[in-house]
Formats: sequence, C-alpha cells, structure tokens
Amino acid sequence: MTTDTSKDILQKFIFDNAAVRGELVEISNAWREIQSRHVYPKAVKGLLGEMVAAAALLSANLKFNGSIVMQIFGDGPVKLLVVECDAELHLRATAKLSPGAVVPDDASVTQLLNVGGQGRFVITLDPKDKVPGQQPYQGVVPLHGEDIATVIENYMLRSEQMDTKLWLAADDNVARGLLLQKLPRNSEVEGQVAQATEEEDAETWNRALALGGTLKQEELLSVDVETLLKRLFWEETIRVFDPMHPEFHCSCSREKVGNMLKMLGKEEVDSALHDLGQLAINCDFCGKHYEFDAVDCAQLFAADLTADAIAPASDVKH
Repeated sequence: MTTDTSKDILQKFIFDNAAVRGELVEISNAWREIQSRHVYPKAVKGLLGEMVAAAALLSANLKFNGSIVMQIFGDGPVKLLVVECDAELHLRATAKLSPGAVVPDDASVTQLLNVGGQGRFVITLDPKDKVPGQQPYQGVVPLHGEDIATVIENYMLRSEQMDTKLWLAADDNVARGLLLQKLPRNSEVEGQVAQATEEEDAETWNRALALGGTLKQEELLSVDVETLLKRLFWEETIRVFDPMHPEFHCSCSREKVGNMLKMLGKEEVDSALHDLGQLAINCDFCGKHYEFDAVDCAQLFAADLTADAIAPASDVKH
C-alpha cells in the first residue's frame, strides 16, 4: 500500500551568499503511523514526536548511505526514547516506560528522563554499506536541557562544534520542526560556496535566529511548511531546493531477529527454549511478530558449528 506523503514534507533552504542553512519539516502520516503501534502518555508522545521531527531534520544532510539513530536513555519514568531515520527520510520510533510509570501531561524532560541526573543523549551514525572492520560512529553526552530542542542543540555544539538552533513541536496529528545552522566558513551547501565575509555571515546568522525566535509553538503546529517559510523569511534572499518526503518504514526482518538471537549465544537461547518451548519476539517499532522454535534456532547456530568442526589441515607430516 502506498502511503500518501502529501502532508509529509521536508524543505531545505540556504541564505544566499551566507554560510547559513535551514530546514522546515512537517510529518503527519508517518507520525500517525508510528503512534498506531503504541499508546503513550501525552508528555511522552510529545517528546517522541519532537525527536521524530529532529531526526528528519538532521538526517536530511547525511553524506553517506546509512541512518541516524537518536536515543535518550533515562533514569526516570521513561527509560528509553529512540528514533531512527535514514538519508531517504525513512522513519521509525519507539519509547519504553518503567513498569507502572505515572506520567503527568506537563512533565518536563528532567522529570521524565533525568530525575537522578544520569540521563544520556546518544546519536549513532550507522553506515549501511560498512567496509570490513568499520564500526558505527557514536556520540554520547549527558542529558542537558529542559526540552528536546535544547538537548540536541547542546549535543551539536559539544560534539559537532556546530551552531544549531531548533524549534520543535508535536501533537496527536503532526510533528513539525525548524532547523537553522551556521556552517563553517567557505562551506559548500548544495553546490554553492558562500562568498560573504565573516561579519556578514554573523549578521545573517543573528538575523535568522531573531526571525526564527518569533515562531510560536501554536504557529509551528498549525501552519504548513510553505506558508511558514514565506512568513518567517520573506525579507531574506534564500534558495529553496526540491522538497523531500519523510515516511514510516521499519527495517526489521526475520534475518535481523535471528542475528540478534545469535548474539545472545547458543547457551542462552537453548535455556530460553527449554523454559518457553519457542521464542516469540515482537518488533518494538512496528509490532511485527516473529517466532523461532527449536528447529529454527538449531539452524541459526548450525553454520557456526559446522565452521568450528572443520579444523585446519595440519602442517605436521607423518
């Protein structure tokens, strides 16, 4: 079934002759698809929706074939928020709460995820086509900020040394966001190299921040991307690029679940089979159900056992 992406749009733009770029995103169909898999408290839903918008905004500038995985590990009522988005803006997301968690509608990031100050924000850049020995890049920082936008801004400044400003909002129907970034001098953006002086770059950046700062959350939630772009930056000379279209997509598969079981090890898998008879696993992102019985699990480890049984030829001659 083809999903209507008419309301799922990401618009990239740059300020003419300045090392400043921006993006606006509106995600409705994909966001409702994500929500259809789980029932979350209002405050958790808001945080996850804002992360969905932020992940799309950051993924739109990926320079490799892979994905961004954005995670918040919490020490409060919410234990995990995770969003994955690839360069084609395929999105999936989920959240895990503590058993019996009580979540007020107006709970802050600190109240939900950083009660004891042990919350962590993690961004993983995971190339799809890894060369031998290549590992995903992962950045981990303490959870600083009372909202998702501030958490990500702090990460980008601390880990990427890049000035970034985000405005994010989400409700039951839509997740939207605005991103502005001040790029290094002489950066090439979409084939254009800014020719402005350092002072002109700074002026453009400060002016863009001031214009973005006029954006209210209610406006962000209710006004479409095209209208917002015109309303905010109508006095600026900007270059707009072909829009991109985020959509929900889960990359889970039976093979990936099997690989996860292999990572647990034969002993642990055999123990679980002894207790349960068969292993039933649901994807946290899309809810798809996978079952592995004793024969299935034996086949998972058969190749490894065969390889171990084939000893190398001896160099000793009789």
